[in-house]
Amino acid sequence: MSEQVRVRFAPSPTGYLHVGGARTALFNWLFARHTGGKFILRIEDTDAARNTDAAMQAIYDGMRWLGLDWDEGPLVGGDHGPYLQSERGAIYERHAEKLRASGHVYADENGALRFRLPRKMVVMDDLVCGRIEVDRSKSQNRDGSPEADMTIRRADGGWIFHFVNVVDDLEMKITHVIRGEDHLSNTPKHLELFEAIGAPPPRYAHIPLILNKDGTKMSKRDQGASVDGYIEGGYVPEAVRNFLCLLGWSPKDDREIMPIAEVIERFDPAQINRKAAQFDLEKCDWINQQYILQMPLETLAEKVEPWLAKAGVPFGTRAAMLPVLALVRERLKKLSDAPAWMDYFFTEDFPFDAEATAKVLGKPAALDHLRALAAAYHGVAEWNAATLETSLKSAATVAGVKVGEFVHPARLAATGRSVGASLYHTLEVLGRERVLARFDRALAKLSAKP
Repeated sequence: MSEQVRVRFAPSPTGYLHVGGARTALFNWLFARHTGGKFILRIEDTDAARNTDAAMQAIYDGMRWLGLDWDEGPLVGGDHGPYLQSERGAIYERHAEKLRASGHVYADENGALRFRLPRKMVVMDDLVCGRIEVDRSKSQNRDGSPEADMTIRRADGGWIFHFVNVVDDLEMKITHVIRGEDHLSNTPKHLELFEAIGAPPPRYAHIPLILNKDGTKMSKRDQGASVDGYIEGGYVPEAVRNFLCLLGWSPKDDREIMPIAEVIERFDPAQINRKAAQFDLEKCDWINQQYILQMPLETLAEKVEPWLAKAGVPFGTRAAMLPVLALVRERLKKLSDAPAWMDYFFTEDFPFDAEATAKVLGKPAALDHLRALAAAYHGVAEWNAATLETSLKSAATVAGVKVGEFVHPARLAATGRSVGASLYHTLEVLGRERVLARFDRALAKLSAKP
């Protein structure tokens, strides 16, 4: 491309950062990084009654968490600011006055400023949707009446989205507008404004809507709709970003786990799917789990540590955490799962799951098997998973029962539950003294049950 690509993400700070908005920001960011262009963050905060500082912060925090750094915008600056629409009033006044002087804008009887609709054919060459022709001479309201001239500023002085959006794109030298398909009906109006101003419009690319699995449009109330939910839910940001990449774009080779550097290299708006994207939180969970499995153990420990601390798990040092984390990582779908799978490694004061206890004690001679195993483990020379497995199987053979009749009481005694990572490796990591002490504790506690 001969000119430098300049794209923007322009959210309104009226609520949390929606996953649809995050996907739009991501596609713009990818295109900017792919082309060596600039990614601009612009805050459309003209609706003072609905804007909140918390929503503004959620936008910044969500984008930073996803790794979507902006080249120009709030907190960063740039040559085309201010980047908050609430601070750009003088710019809008200047453009409105020019349009008024050229006869394209007039004040109605209520004092609102209106743009005279050209009422002619508008042709759009969309990078995703292709060529679209709209006969604006036949545009109608929902009741069938002719569409009125477009208001660009209300009588109370408030600016209307269509006008300020166009002015900002012009002033910020935006070359491409990548936004949701729900804006497709707005684009003819924006093209009319660009023509009246006498400036070439940017290229438009309208990306498909995100639908729930049942085909309904994803709303703010749906599970997985808020980026905050991923942050608070223990997701890995790189995994969520990977998932969002696949909502409307595909590398065409059925791959689902892709490093962001490769996505940047291959991203092209022309390859965005025309079909609506289906949101599947289960797929996001699977991708998140793949990232956890592939992550260097030290990196994973660093990410898990705050979740253990928050849950009050006394893990001690990072070094003490590593062998436990290596053992249970396959069980983690999210970072927030770590405390539940790791807590009993770091405390002797863990409860016995009631359902697991009932299940184990429902087996004949369960406690006798645990006593026999404790005796066998006292005589084990080398305390490692292989030796512990051999010793347990030998004890089961001597008792004339299946291996499971020894495994289940051992797991309950050592962890307080019926499921977990490999039993023998769990016992190895816990160590001889702690395992035998736990066996004794369980025998005393469970023997006392009526």
